[in-house]
Amino acid sequence: MSDKHEAQPGDTYASMIPYVVPESLDLLQGPTAGVIDLPTRLDWGPNGRYDLSNIDEATALYSKVISEASTQDDLTQYLSRDILVALWPRLRLPRRCADLWNQAFPQLAAGNGTRG
Repeated sequence: MSDKHEAQPGDTYASMIPYVVPESLDLLQGPTAGVIDLPTRLDWGPNGRYDLSNIDEATALYSKVISEASTQDDLTQYLSRDILVALWPRLRLPRRCADLWNQAFPQLAAGNGTRG
């Protein structure tokens, strides 16, 4: 599911960013261990390499993928449902992005991680 929003008077740039939200958390079957190299379309910084065994690096990777993904494939290739549920309270996401995910998956906001 992609967030499409028609421009309205008074809209800000932040309100126009098209965040991608999966149809179901169960579609997120990405890696659960190892080192992940993100492509520059998701991480244009000097080091796009993240070790999932390091909670800070895993948190940074998930925050970047969720806020920068432009396709469902970006989400399903790099995110794992179980890791997402565990990391959700730690993620640093744009407010509107987090709101869209919380609306689609109330269990994330509730912190109970039931399947959705």
